Amino acid sequence: MSAFHDSEISRSILESLPTGLCVVDTQKRIAVWSEGAERITGHLRHEVIGHCCVGEPLLHCDHQNCEWCNEDCPLAQAIKTSRVIEVNSFLRHREGYELPVHVCAAPVHNAHGSIIGAVELFEELQASTVDRRETSLKVPGSADEDTGVASPALTRAYLQRALESLTLAPAPAPCAVLCFRLEGLDHFRHSCGPEAASSLLRVVAHTLESSLWRIDFVGRWSDDRFLVILNNCKPCGLPAVRERIRQLLLETEIEWWGERRSLPVSIGHAVAEAGDTIESLMKRVQQSFSAAPAEQARAAAASRQGFSGG
Repeated sequence: MSAFHDSEISRSILESLPTGLCVVDTQKRIAVWSEGAERITGHLRHEVIGHCCVGEPLLHCDHQNCEWCNEDCPLAQAIKTSRVIEVNSFLRHREGYELPVHVCAAPVHNAHGSIIGAVELFEELQASTVDRRETSLKVPGSADEDTGVASPALTRAYLQRALESLTLAPAPAPCAVLCFRLEGLDHFRHSCGPEAASSLLRVVAHTLESSLWRIDFVGRWSDDRFLVILNNCKPCGLPAVRERIRQLLLETEIEWWGERRSLPVSIGHAVAEAGDTIESLMKRVQQSFSAAPAEQARAAAASRQGFSGG
């Protein structure tokens, strides 16, 4: 009999796969977790085997704020319908940020044809984070030390070039900016310490990077602000992008001394126009902060509490 018929060898082959692979039983308890799944999620095999994937390492959803309830997740759908399910969704990394992924789930049958579980393959949709860091951030001083994204100086220079192209290019592509402000960061840093603040900033930065296309840009603007520059973004598409990232940031948090910590994030936005300067554009961004009183009131109330804990 071939050695490949040995169940332990077959399991070893599956676990060594560089792509994300998860096998669950009908109760959605994890039976197999590949090396690729460890790499993509940050969750090690011994941490997840035997545990239910609902609300744990596998958080896949194309509807924000939904933790894939028992009837809606790809694994459950594959088991229920006996069909292959493919979706683009989000996965929660162990460090707290969200990653866009492509998911393919299929039912697993026994020798008698009965469904005994499901297998799921998942892979990251974009490599934009790696691409940006391997190109524009190679120059010393171009990367922000706390977060790894572009430094304030590089972000300002990039924005200046983007605005100049609107005036000088024969057919300039539309450009928009989103500004993300962490409310209560100073108090958070004082209460939890600078290391916790740096950790939270890194998670927010990683969430922003992971939510963007390769042609877009994210950088640190100031101590409590990040700037996202959306290239080729038409005004009509800006609200959808803003809302998508806002929903991702709602789930962004860190674990610090056994508790979940996060801060509210306010979002300002503006569409760049020919003849804009950095000052005129950022003035409109600041005005957009003031134009969202309900959202700002919620953020201010949360920041007065210092920070949110689990």
